[in-house]
Amino acid sequence: MKFGAQVSCYLTTWDDIRSVVETMESGRWHSVYLADHFLPPNRGDASESLAAYEGFTTLAGIASITDRLKLGHLVLGNTYRNPALLAKMAGTIDHISHGRFTLALGAGWFQREHEAYSWDFPSMRERSDRLEEACQLIRLLFTSADPVDFAGQYYTLIQAPLSPGSYQSPHIPIMVGGTGPKRTLKTLAMYGDVFNLDGFARRGMSIELLREKITILEQHCEKLGRNPDEIRKTILMPTMLSDDQSKTKEFVDMIGPNTVAGSAGYIVDRIGEFIDEGVDEIMFGRLPNESGEFQRFEEEVIAAFD
Repeated sequence: MKFGAQVSCYLTTWDDIRSVVETMESGRWHSVYLADHFLPPNRGDASESLAAYEGFTTLAGIASITDRLKLGHLVLGNTYRNPALLAKMAGTIDHISHGRFTLALGAGWFQREHEAYSWDFPSMRERSDRLEEACQLIRLLFTSADPVDFAGQYYTLIQAPLSPGSYQSPHIPIMVGGTGPKRTLKTLAMYGDVFNLDGFARRGMSIELLREKITILEQHCEKLGRNPDEIRKTILMPTMLSDDQSKTKEFVDMIGPNTVAGSAGYIVDRIGEFIDEGVDEIMFGRLPNESGEFQRFEEEVIAAFD
């Protein structure tokens, strides 16, 4: 079983991020992920005090100070970067990290930051269309040995090479962020390699929800003639390790029903349920951005699975 964490790049400093990552690198952790927002979500206005480190350049810095941890985002917003540029960035960071990078891409949802930086924020339908086309384009670039021509509705390539391309073989894995039943999971079945159930999506963190989403994904795979076993199953699990019931209740009320918050024993038991369902990797979210807290979580929870 693999365990990672979404390390906060908001309302923090690079020194704190680095300290947490170095603790993870020397411990039992498998992977580190960052979010991708230009303003801290749900934190008010665009005040300069609301620090938000840019996700891709921050991860490149992390790649250069680690040798073991797998790397990724949960998840990149397709509306922020041209997907061909993103593929180029992905190839570069995959080489910097010697093949430790997963490209995770979603449709984008945070309207306020689009307004702040004068980026277009199209309808949900168009964002879904753009995501599907972007994933198709990126997969072509990742898997082609030759320059790529592509003529889509939103993106065009004319003899575009990807060099350096994927360091890892057969190519950089693609995670399609989101679990929308009609479009997003279909896009994953068509072009993705990694499924992720996001526990911050207000429907909580339950086995029933996981089964529901996996069943829909398998149905899309069947229609497309794809083996669903080719798609890795992962979870972003908001978590609070605490014996203080008032604090854990407040956390669950804030995140959603069945959120994993409580004692180490309780968290271990809940993790076991998802392992039994075939989940390959769990990324913990909302851990305090302090190296001591990450070490404590490792010793009290992750060590139980040695």
